[in-house]
Amino acid sequence: MTALFALATSLLWGLADFGGGLLTRRIPALTVVVVSQAIAAVVLGAIVIATDGWSEAGPRLWFAFAAGLVGPVAMLSFYKALALGPMGVVSPLATLSVAVPIGVGLALGERPGLAQVAGIAVAVAGVVLAGGPQLRGAPVQRQAILLTLVAALGFGTVFALIAEASTTITGLFLALFVQRVTNVAAGGAALYVSVRRGASALPAGGFPWSDLPALGFVGLADVAANGTYSVAAQHGPVTVAAVLASLYPVVTALAARGFLRERLRAVQAAGAGLALLGTLLLATG
Repeated sequence: MTALFALATSLLWGLADFGGGLLTRRIPALTVVVVSQAIAAVVLGAIVIATDGWSEAGPRLWFAFAAGLVGPVAMLSFYKALALGPMGVVSPLATLSVAVPIGVGLALGERPGLAQVAGIAVAVAGVVLAGGPQLRGAPVQRQAILLTLVAALGFGTVFALIAEASTTITGLFLALFVQRVTNVAAGGAALYVSVRRGASALPAGGFPWSDLPALGFVGLADVAANGTYSVAAQHGPVTVAAVLASLYPVVTALAARGFLRERLRAVQAAGAGLALLGTLLLATG
């Protein structure tokens, strides 16, 4: 069950990142974050009411609140790092986020077997290569490296926090709702400050209503990914769940290949193969 839900997490996050990347070509990144998360919050609010999720309120919601504060910081740092580039360095470096939940799992006493350790090493290497690491070419700005490390730390922290936010399905809906509301509040505040400083919150033609379904998909896929990761982490080793969930860059690369006809570089194809091998080692270990 851990492998199944963690792989579902990778699929959902990979598609959400692909959709978000396409949308930020037309809409400011902050607006994409706020609108997509607001849609997700509305849907989750309805689910919480329908399932009487408020009865699960308790101290664990502080984990969800913290994840809601950290998430937008990580996402915006990542977008800024991608803008500074080069993406061939930024994207693979962001996969260091997996170190946080793995470290938490080890600190809690998890000790993966030899096959799982090999799987972790192979899968992480595969994810880095699937991002198409740029080993030569334009110099990398120190700010881009710093922002990417901040994003990686933030993404990894969200991994760890959301896994602790609930122990039941109805409680998970409530935790995800709290996280999303916090995301919208934090992102909305950042968007307000950005607009006050002269940035635009909307494209030149106004709000792109035709993109609303895509924005909804990005927000809901991100929510679903958080949910499946939480289930994966609760039903098996966090070290295994975190690595399998971190395979989402492979999904993003394959989506770009399938929908945008982008050609995979040799290093990316090799990375996808290694990621698959690592997945098999983890699943069978």
